[in-house]
Amino acid sequence: MAEKTNQFALYILMFNMFIAMAGIGLIIPIMPEYLATFGVAGQALGFLIAIFSFAQFIFSPFAGELSDRHGRKKIIIIGLVIFGFSQLAFSLATHLWMLYIARFFSGLGAAFIVPPLMAFVADITTLETRGRGMGLLGASMSLGFMIGPGIGGFLSKISLLFPFYFATAAALFAALLSLWILPNPKPDVSKQAMKQKSENLLQQLKRSTKTTYFVVLIVMFVFSFGLANFQATIALYVDHKYGYTPSQIAILITVGGFIGVIVQTFVINPLFKRFGEMRVILVNLVIAAFSMLGILFVDAFLSILFVAAIFSTATSLLRPAVNTLVSKLAGQEQGFAAGMMNAYMSLGNMVGPALAGIIFDLNITYPYILGTLILLICFGIASVWAKQNVGLLATIRTE
Repeated sequence: MAEKTNQFALYILMFNMFIAMAGIGLIIPIMPEYLATFGVAGQALGFLIAIFSFAQFIFSPFAGELSDRHGRKKIIIIGLVIFGFSQLAFSLATHLWMLYIARFFSGLGAAFIVPPLMAFVADITTLETRGRGMGLLGASMSLGFMIGPGIGGFLSKISLLFPFYFATAAALFAALLSLWILPNPKPDVSKQAMKQKSENLLQQLKRSTKTTYFVVLIVMFVFSFGLANFQATIALYVDHKYGYTPSQIAILITVGGFIGVIVQTFVINPLFKRFGEMRVILVNLVIAAFSMLGILFVDAFLSILFVAAIFSTATSLLRPAVNTLVSKLAGQEQGFAAGMMNAYMSLGNMVGPALAGIIFDLNITYPYILGTLILLICFGIASVWAKQNVGLLATIRTE
């Protein structure tokens, strides 16, 4: 009976993740036109992306800790409500500063959704089934990002603002659904963690450096940096170098999202069981590095699509591998660990596009060279850590 309840809860969590990610994605196609009504363009869009990630970076650890203390369900529902109304506020803005504030609250809402969702999955899975749970949650994330822009483009034909209204309604529906039917298991949190005073962001970041999984958090930051670097510049790169049309660029992005869904749904669990999360992480750091570099050495559309697909496969395996490994190492601090993962990911999402944009203007190949070097350095650090912690990694595989 408990197993069926946990499976049902996992499906609701997947739906919530899909709604949140689709809500982010469906406004992408209309942003240029919507921002034009305020007389702004690229720079404002960059700030809006950065503000969203900045809010996630600040509040993810706090939200994770709150979910340890007060339960996952409450925090998820609060996050969905905040996210929903922030989308509505974005559509009602009359000045640019209002857009920035609304986007900040969107990031806050996402911070209250994602870490508790990941911690919830850890609560309702065993060490043996956690990889599958994290993989399915990751697939929901990829599917939302992939389908969201298409839904947004279709809904914008009704009116420019209709996608925002739809995102609001979807988030509030998910909140009500969670309120009514999502189980509310008590988080498995240590008494020491419950008694511990709330910490500010700097204190939490400092505490994360003393955890057994700090190096894995660094991997999360680095691969998020590399992925955001790639996503921020690939459209510009193929446009500048080959003059690709929007439809060709859309194919590159959509195929990557589709691969992510397939890999995270069907491939992850068997891989984790056979090789363990750490080996999957190490191998795919190398694959991601050289596929990013490989973009510079191919020129036919199908060749670029193939290399981009390899990169997407590697990153689709990295995220759930990192999430699962950190979750296994976190013990009774699932909320804190999930919050830190989202914080390090958000930091990568902030730094990656910003730095990539700057060095892209110097030379269009530099973002890919830098991304390759950073991923390979990360591989070296992670390899040393893995050798030093062979016993620990063997323990969590056999428990």
